[in-house]
This record gives sequence, structure tokens and C-alpha cells, in this order.
Amino acid sequence: MSAQSWLQSALHPAGPDAAIIAQLTWVLFIGGALLFVGVMVLCVMGLRGKRPVRPMVWILGGGVLLPLVLLSALLVVGTWRAAQLSQPTSRHAVKIAVVARMWWWEVRYADPAGGPDIVLANEIRVPAGQPVYLGLSSADVIHSFWVPSLAGKVDMVPGRVHGMTLQADRAGVYRAQCAEYCGEQHARMALHVVAQSPAEFAAWLAAQARPVGILPQGGEIERGRRAFDEQRCAACHTIRTGTTSDDGRAPLGPDLTHVGSRLYLGAGTLRNGQGALAAWIADPHVAKPGVRMPASADMDGATLRALAAYLEHLK
Repeated sequence: MSAQSWLQSALHPAGPDAAIIAQLTWVLFIGGALLFVGVMVLCVMGLRGKRPVRPMVWILGGGVLLPLVLLSALLVVGTWRAAQLSQPTSRHAVKIAVVARMWWWEVRYADPAGGPDIVLANEIRVPAGQPVYLGLSSADVIHSFWVPSLAGKVDMVPGRVHGMTLQADRAGVYRAQCAEYCGEQHARMALHVVAQSPAEFAAWLAAQARPVGILPQGGEIERGRRAFDEQRCAACHTIRTGTTSDDGRAPLGPDLTHVGSRLYLGAGTLRNGQGALAAWIADPHVAKPGVRMPASADMDGATLRALAAYLEHLK
């Protein structure tokens, strides 16, 4: 994946809607720049006392005719290009529900095999070159979903579902951000959209649908699994084992069934890895002050390392 694909920039479009928005941006910028230059020229001429034409001509030409022609042209171009933006429709093969929470993202896929929803957090994977449908909602306050390299902004309002069609033209990782102020950790509420080839996406989705497999016995990973139960992590998080009847819904925090396969922790706050997992569990408030996860100050180092190893193993 190229470094450019990680940019959160509307000026580096990687999808059809983002390309239209970028084009409109440049049209408005260039039009505004030309108008600014023209006004500055007239200002300099006025300061120097140069009036080659009568005042009434300036008023009618610069005050009426020029704005009428310029704004009308921008209106026509804007309306024409905006009409070409993808219309949201749930008829696409891939449908994803995204629920914004303070301050993370719950992501749900329908299981192609007809099982319970496939639940993950803070990361969306899509097949490159294919449109997907996003059903966007909020569980608490108003948020806004924005992947500038792929599409425009859509508000996420409690009690409503707003649809959005998203398409990545090429494989890569595209950073998204909550674009509506939603509280203390608004700035650290990021999300990554990972575009893969259709074959890679199908394999990934099938793997995400499976529960946790058989774990190595008697080692650090087994100790970490026991620590997960003893520390009552399941009070906020779900790990699907295939032996329970849970539906994959985490009561308070993200589903951790395949947390080891995700790129980041804490909604884009820390790059995922065993060390980052241990630091996050020990005290998430160091990296994300105000996050609604308590610190584990009473956990000894060996238990902390074992728990981090267990979670990193879940891929």
C-alpha cells in the first residue's frame, strides 16, 4: 500500500464521489482566486485615481453583471456535478452498518452464510472497485462520517439511519474521521477503510465470521484467556467462542473476537501490537484522556503481558 493511501485528504481522491468533490473544490478555488485578483486590480486602480470608465459602468458591470455571470456558472457546474454523486442504495452486494459511539465505531456486516452479524470496531474493509452500502447511525450524540479520499460527509443522528454509497477505486488504507464535534475525544475518533481485492475481501469476511479457534494450552496465551475472565473484561467486551448463544453485541465496548487483526487500537489512537495492547489495558487514559474504559492499575505485569498476548493472538 502506498504512503499516499494513508492521507486524510479530499485533494487525493481514490473513489468516484471523491473525484467529483475534488473537481468542484478546484473549480471554486480557481474561480474565487480569479475574482480576488480582479477585485485587487480594481482596488489598486481606484487608489491611484485611474477611472477609465464612468462610475455607473463599474456599478452595473462589476456589481451586477460579473456576479450574475460568475455565480450562475458556478451554480450550473455545481448542480451538474453534484447530481452525478452516487445515490445511496442498499441494493449493493456488500452492506455494512456503522454505529458511532463516544468515541469509537461499531461496524457490522451481514454474514454471507446466514449466521449472526459479523461485528468489529474502528475498521471497515471493502472490495476495491465495487460500491458498498453503509447504513450510518449513532448510539448517543450526533457524529459525522467522513472519508475524504473516498466520499463526502454524512451526519450520524441518534434514532435515524442515513445511507451512503462508498467505493474505493484501488486497494489501500484510507483514514476516516468523525467530522462533528462529539465531546472530549472527538479529535481521537478515527476509523480506517481498508480496500482489498474482491478475493482478499471474501476470504477476510469468511475469517471474521468464524469464532475464536482452539487456543494453545498451558502457555501465556492460555493464561491471558483466564485473565480475560478473571478481570471481568466480558462485562464490556465480547469474544465469540462458538459455544455461547451471544449475538456478537458488546454491551459497552468493542467486540474483540478478531482484535489482533485490526490496524489500530482506540479508534486510530495506537498502532496495534502486543506492546500497544498492554499499554492500552494498563491505562488507556494516557493515550486517550476521558475514554470510557477504566485503567487496570491493580493488574500485575505478568498478567498484563499474558492478557495482551491473548488479545494479539485473536486474528
